Amino acid sequence: MDIEQIKNALNDADPQQRMKGIRELRNYEANLATPLLIQHIKDQEFLVRSFVAMGLGRKQSDEAFAALLTMIEDQDPNVRAEAANSLSFYGEVAVPYLRKMYELDSHWLVRRSIIAAVVDLKSPQELLEICDIGLTGDDEPVMESCLSALGLFGKSEQESAALKLLLSFAEDSSWRIRLQVAKSLARYEHQDAIATLSKLKTDKDHRVVGAVLESMI
Repeated sequence: MDIEQIKNALNDADPQQRMKGIRELRNYEANLATPLLIQHIKDQEFLVRSFVAMGLGRKQSDEAFAALLTMIEDQDPNVRAEAANSLSFYGEVAVPYLRKMYELDSHWLVRRSIIAAVVDLKSPQELLEICDIGLTGDDEPVMESCLSALGLFGKSEQESAALKLLLSFAEDSSWRIRLQVAKSLARYEHQDAIATLSKLKTDKDHRVVGAVLESMI
């Protein structure tokens, strides 16, 4: 599609056409694509806004970054999660915003997106902080993601703090939580991690036991 056809599609009443126009903008430079994308950051359809957020992550500019900072406050968690993911494409500069967003936005989809993004950005201190925040809640999928991320801290400056968090969930009532603790502890060589894994080897749930045994192979 040429740029005029894209503009027509973006102004179409059919959201499918608007999404098609947004997809076609991937073939254009940021100076052309970004202004058109920004026009639709408040589109009435959340799917269109999600596509816009995705596009703004790939057509990087100061204007696109500023637009994404607006979109992380969108009413729909799908859009916020996509905006957070797109922010991460800007690298280290996005970390403080993602850290703050994680603290303020408790939706599981948003938090899991941010955890994955911060892992990729290799920002260990911020990752440890958001894991600590996530583990104070009661959203199990978020907690699992946090516990999984804590497995990355072996032999790092944050090892002691991360290990302390992991060990505090070794006797959690949820087998899913204990299983993830076992998987992450297997990546540590600390004696406390080894001792706790030994205890989990006799866990009441066979899936937890299986995770421990698998880590020993």
